[in-house]
Amino acid sequence: MNLIKPLFTSVIAGALLVSSSSNHVKASDREVRIYSGRHYNTDKQIYKKFAEETGIKIRLIEATGISLVERLKREGANSKADVILLVDAARISNAAKSGLLQPYRSAELDKNVPLAYRDPKARWYALTRRVRVMVANPKKVDINSIKNYSDLANPAFEGLVCVRKRSSPYNQSLVANQIVNKGEVKTKEWLKGMISNISQPFFPGDIGVIRAVAQGKCGVGIVNHYYVSRMLAGVNGRKDQSLAKKVKVLTPNPAHVNVSAGGIAKYAENKEEAIQLLEYLASPDGSSGLAGPTFEHPLVGFNTTDEVTQFGEFTPDSVTIDQLGANNKKAIKLMRKAGWD
Repeated sequence: MNLIKPLFTSVIAGALLVSSSSNHVKASDREVRIYSGRHYNTDKQIYKKFAEETGIKIRLIEATGISLVERLKREGANSKADVILLVDAARISNAAKSGLLQPYRSAELDKNVPLAYRDPKARWYALTRRVRVMVANPKKVDINSIKNYSDLANPAFEGLVCVRKRSSPYNQSLVANQIVNKGEVKTKEWLKGMISNISQPFFPGDIGVIRAVAQGKCGVGIVNHYYVSRMLAGVNGRKDQSLAKKVKVLTPNPAHVNVSAGGIAKYAENKEEAIQLLEYLASPDGSSGLAGPTFEHPLVGFNTTDEVTQFGEFTPDSVTIDQLGANNKKAIKLMRKAGWD
């Protein structure tokens, strides 16, 4: 179980003096408090840079997205959160629908965040992008016969497909994506065929899928691209690095893109500072700073690390993040009926 720390962690305190329009405020008096579902230590370097440049102190709580959302609901008007950062379209969308975020307009955010990656009601904005790709073992399957997610329903792959559990928000958003792109009928057919090709138990995480494909326990699976990159970079150790080199990353064209995103908490006490932080994180430098070391992609352009560029560039499909969130419940229902545990 992931428990949330009861107190905010202070990432850095600014030492500069900053001024407001009405009076002078010490940097130490200005802060922004973050509830973050992003679990990357490298994010703290971006917060540190922001604090040094603005004099605004960052206070941080990190936990799973589900835990953070439930905490916000419990705390209600007593919540101390200013900024909410969550991964996956459904999570940020559901937080907005639950009334946990407040709408706000920002010319900077509108300029830097493409229309497809922000809430039509201005309650959240994407910060980084991640692509749902396929990983295949060339010794087990013909990689030239796999062009899209729908190909995994091919009877030729019986007993060769591995996927993460239904509870994965990334898989839920993938199915929502297919509903928007192809309609419910074709999505049902795809799910029925793909699930019938699965012989392994459903995996708890993407890394487990990559390992199974690399070891030949199955031939092809679906994962977020950066999990493969992390393994290639040796983040998980030499064994996983060696396994990652045995798989081929196959990116559909166009590809399903998901995001991590941020919004202003409904009861934010430091709204001005919160907007300033989100503007910073969504800026070209901020988005690249978040995405670079995590092997995600920035909002515009691509990750330039060797571990990502070797996969090639991708073309996003036309499905918006808002559409993914809107079709989440329908996706879960279809997954359950197809036997996706």
